[in-house]
Amino acid sequence: MKFKGIIIIIGLLLVNIKLFSQETVTPNDVQDERVRAYAFINAHLFVDYQTEIKNATLLIQEGKVIQIGSQIPAPDGYTVVDLKGKYIYPSLIDLHTNYGLPKVVLTSSRGSNSTEQMLTKTPGAYNANEAIKSDFNASEIFNNNDEIATNFRKTGFGSVLSFRADGIARGTSTFTTLGDNPNKNILVQNAAAHYSLKKGTSKQYYPGSTMGYISLLRQTYLDVAWYNQFNPRPFLDQSLEAWIANQDLPQFFDAGNWINVLRADKVGDEFGIQYVIKSGGDGYKRIEKIKETGATLIVPINFPKAYDVDDPIDALSISLTDMKHWELAPSNLARLEAAGIKFVITSDGLSEKSNFLSHIRKAIDNGLSESTALKALTHTPAKLIRIDDQLGALRPDMLANFIITSGKLFDEKTIIHENWVQGKAYRFKPLTTEDYQGKYNLSIDNKDYEMKIIGATGLEKIKLVLNDSITHDIKSKLTPNLITFSLSLDKKNIRLSGWRTSSGWKGTGQLADGKWVQWTSNRIGNLDPKEEKKELTTSPKDNLGPVIFPFIGFGNETHPKQQTLLIKNTTVWTNESIGILKDTDILLKGGKISKIGQNLEDPSAIIVDGRGKHLTSGIIDEHTHIGGGGNDRATNSSMVRIGDQLNSEDINIYRALAGGVTAVQVLHGSANPVGGQSALIKLRWGLAPDDLKIKNADGFIKFALGENVKRSRNPSSTRFPQTRMGVEQVFIDGFTQALAYEKEWSLYNELPRKVKSNTPLPRRDLVDEAMLEIINKERFITCHSYVQSEINMLMKVAEQFNFNINTFTHILEGYKVADKMKNHGAGASTFSDWWNYKWEVRYAIPYNAAIMYNEGVVTAINSDNSNSGRRLNQEAAKSVKYGGLSEENVWKMVTLNPAKLLHLDDRMGSIKVGKDADIVLWTDHPLSVYAQVEKTIVDGIVYFDVEKDKASRAMIQYERARLIQKMKKAKKSGALTKRRSSEIFIDFDCDDDHLITSFDLEARK
Repeated sequence: MKFKGIIIIIGLLLVNIKLFSQETVTPNDVQDERVRAYAFINAHLFVDYQTEIKNATLLIQEGKVIQIGSQIPAPDGYTVVDLKGKYIYPSLIDLHTNYGLPKVVLTSSRGSNSTEQMLTKTPGAYNANEAIKSDFNASEIFNNNDEIATNFRKTGFGSVLSFRADGIARGTSTFTTLGDNPNKNILVQNAAAHYSLKKGTSKQYYPGSTMGYISLLRQTYLDVAWYNQFNPRPFLDQSLEAWIANQDLPQFFDAGNWINVLRADKVGDEFGIQYVIKSGGDGYKRIEKIKETGATLIVPINFPKAYDVDDPIDALSISLTDMKHWELAPSNLARLEAAGIKFVITSDGLSEKSNFLSHIRKAIDNGLSESTALKALTHTPAKLIRIDDQLGALRPDMLANFIITSGKLFDEKTIIHENWVQGKAYRFKPLTTEDYQGKYNLSIDNKDYEMKIIGATGLEKIKLVLNDSITHDIKSKLTPNLITFSLSLDKKNIRLSGWRTSSGWKGTGQLADGKWVQWTSNRIGNLDPKEEKKELTTSPKDNLGPVIFPFIGFGNETHPKQQTLLIKNTTVWTNESIGILKDTDILLKGGKISKIGQNLEDPSAIIVDGRGKHLTSGIIDEHTHIGGGGNDRATNSSMVRIGDQLNSEDINIYRALAGGVTAVQVLHGSANPVGGQSALIKLRWGLAPDDLKIKNADGFIKFALGENVKRSRNPSSTRFPQTRMGVEQVFIDGFTQALAYEKEWSLYNELPRKVKSNTPLPRRDLVDEAMLEIINKERFITCHSYVQSEINMLMKVAEQFNFNINTFTHILEGYKVADKMKNHGAGASTFSDWWNYKWEVRYAIPYNAAIMYNEGVVTAINSDNSNSGRRLNQEAAKSVKYGGLSEENVWKMVTLNPAKLLHLDDRMGSIKVGKDADIVLWTDHPLSVYAQVEKTIVDGIVYFDVEKDKASRAMIQYERARLIQKMKKAKKSGALTKRRSSEIFIDFDCDDDHLITSFDLEARK
């Protein structure tokens, strides 16, 4: 009975095989119904990344694995392939490709002086924003590409995930094998949903920045939730329909550098989604933060080439960041593995697929384990795409996707003989190979020469030896039985063709003059040991430089720690009623100002000698763009958040610390009447973006008036508004809509519970929510302003909606309306003496700050750019000259007064027990041009120290010199190099209209 059952099972299996092998196309030849069955015997078989069988047998039939194991006899009817000495691995899987899809052609973005495209031009019932392309389905336009498939197969890949890299929501990908039968290749039509922080081919004006991309993603998630409540739908949006349908698929996010990985994960966290995130290969820079995301990464291994540093002037222009990344990038995967971060590996970014395995070897040389490398190329990608029952291993009933290699996959001398895709062989190198390395005699028309064959089987190089120092490469094609040569002698070309003999080759050839000749080549000995092919990988024993935080010049190997500090016998500018205190001690403990007085003691404290020095609270810059500035372009951009694109790697943070700045408001630009939400940060040099943010700070937002928002400098602009009257209407419309939005939600929330449960929620709108926060005094306006008429206008608009303008920034005609500002309750944050840099500032005067201050307006001096930001002490001092203000009151303009404007004066801005230990120690009077910062302390942590700065400069010089020598050594060893490329470094101020889509740009040091 047992034997009968087995027969029945085999019979059913054969019937199924027959059914699945049937074709719907009538063949144009003789029908071939033979079963394709193979038995691979005596192989070293890797079942998966952690299981291997020696002397194994692999049985496959009709594209499926039938059986694996040792001592399995080959069944009748199977073609037997003896793989003694060979290895079998599951074929590799790449989850980040555009294989089989048309290339996305990106055109240059529109300049700031072009005509804007405000609305979508996509025909049909699709999303209102062109960057939302969730309706795209890769399988519908997928087409095999044999040339690209061949390159993949030669590298060991048997299947790929293919998506179109276009848009913020990119639609779905298709998962396909790399065979040549389009009807069988696609295994999963809709394999994953894809997202990014790039708008792609969309020419629509909004979004145009990283923060804009994030806000569009957030709003679309909210729209999907609202839209999905209705049955029937209130309207048709095929993009939202597809988005909804795609949520059950794996969610893939093409992020890029480590900062964008954190940004993408934060969006996912908000909406309960765990993305699989494509990184930029630099996760090692913030390994702890990457681990906190819990995301599986798709990691490229397109390690950068060494720079050509032979020219010392060119070398000066290469940033320390780029130099260190060249050295450390190959260690990225090993560091991810050590941290327990899950990842898969992609070939994306490699200029040549043939370099893939050599780059894997480089990662292994830098600490990556071979088993983890294999797992990241087989098991993990199959599991992520939910196809691990078919691919990623070699077990019964799985697809027969495997490669046959000459040795261990990641050994340098290993070659890939064959790649089997769904049971079909793609052959590259013969299985029966011979080592041809050695010395040979080459006789052509009775003339003798010496020839050498160097290199492992399949990788041979043939050289003609003319003398001890001169050799010529011979172009050749070598197969087990045949050989062809092409060489040059005496500048004349000779072509030879021949066949294998017991000791070499022989054949016929043709000389340059057309004469036919006979030739032979016989082995005469082995190569000298020094001529044997050597390993060309980087030694794992190479000393690597440290990862620093941030990953630019002046970064630290470890984050500085909070300390208990006792600064003694210094002059303390308190900004309190007690004024300036001489010969005073101050104790900083637990990140707070603990004690102020004389003869203070604390045995746990580090003593700092303050004799002859001045101590102040840290400078607070109410208006800057360092660490995250930029514009988005919607007329009302209140939904975008500077906090979404903070760049903790900005060297200007360090430079501001060197100027005594401890906290700033990072503002949106002034391209729109309603700009984006601000970020209030402390300059915690080396921490990640979100760790810079001041906790529990009030929310602020940028408004703007004047030439910028009405596009005065863009005659081609069609964006509303075009006049100052139109600007006013934008504000009134925005606040009116916000009140209507509030009413809609209030009516919904007042519904009886039973009625509410059957009533769709109103649509959440991020613009309306931000505008409503302003009306409800939960978010506060900093308004870019110049002309008195507009300043009056905005105060009246605010009063119409029962709130106050918090701060007018720039406010260069503030002296004309200071009394009205005082009565309204607005503060001022102005320049010291800027003038005449555009038409609407022609009436600016340097007495502006003093006049507003004397009128009772809370007045601050701001920078608006990084250069002024590190000299705010001197900017403030100008108001002593222009207006005759006291030194203490002038000092408050860059400390206590901006703290008041930012609603932070309860914790910073003055020297008072219990306030944050944000302190600056100056070498001289802080308003003096001779004063230098000795220490800048934030939360009791020394983030700038003049002595440490000197040591850092010496370390930067040493590190650059070390890396330059290492690059020169690499070049000498034959490594490919590249010249430095031009880099763009943007120093923002309020009038800049740049679109910032990535903060990969880092300072040169």
